[in-house]
Amino acid sequence: MLIGPDSPLDLNETSSNLFLQRFVVTNKEAIGKTIAELRTYYAVTISRIQRPEIELIPSKSTRIHFGDELHVVGSREALTNIEKVLGNSLEQIDHPQVMPIFIGITLGVILGNIPVYIPGVPSAVKLGLAGGPLIIAIFLSRVDSWGTMTWHMPKSSNIILKDIGIVLFLACVGLNAGDQFLATLIEGDGLKWLGVAVLITLLPLLIVALVARLYFRVNFLSICGLLAGSMTDPPALAFANSFNPSAAVSIAYATVYPLVMILRIISAQLMILLFM
Repeated sequence: MLIGPDSPLDLNETSSNLFLQRFVVTNKEAIGKTIAELRTYYAVTISRIQRPEIELIPSKSTRIHFGDELHVVGSREALTNIEKVLGNSLEQIDHPQVMPIFIGITLGVILGNIPVYIPGVPSAVKLGLAGGPLIIAIFLSRVDSWGTMTWHMPKSSNIILKDIGIVLFLACVGLNAGDQFLATLIEGDGLKWLGVAVLITLLPLLIVALVARLYFRVNFLSICGLLAGSMTDPPALAFANSFNPSAAVSIAYATVYPLVMILRIISAQLMILLFM
């Protein structure tokens, strides 16, 4: 029931003409094509797709992106034909496009500064510099290409930008909060507020983790990504990824992070406007 009915195909008779090869999608004309189209026209089987930190088992409707690494099975002739279509040029992978990054940031800043008026609220609510680029990034991820520009980055560039972003985030937090941390902790009610902050941080995490594990039976790695995403905490994501090379952590993080980030931005502004 799990793997399907018996196949009449004898692999011993056909495997002599089947070969496995990996191709990287670099040809702009191939971006956006579905697995069904490639299978129909080039008589190959694409068993897996590797994207940054994620390995997919594709369906017929799965569309390929720039920088995808495809595991292709087929005859020598079929593999040669599909390589011409996919590109498989390592030179293009080594030189990622920079312009789409700045276009996305610019559109995100514009969207984040657009005021949204809610009935009953005395002032406008904005997505800000965090919410605007996030929403634009989600929309652009659904676009395969725009003219000669592609919105999907190869794995190496994606990892570098992610690591640089985490380092800059930690540096900004440390410079802004670390300067007065000891003075705030020692003087006045600093210790009491620190204890309250610990409770506010830990109690929701413990409740979510227990419900996810005991009621929904979520595995440990997915819970780690869920908790990191619910706190919008990139350092926690980096720490959770060090446990295991599985993509479960990143998938869970990416699933909840956008919603939580938007809710944090909007709810904080609404609380200030309504109660103060």
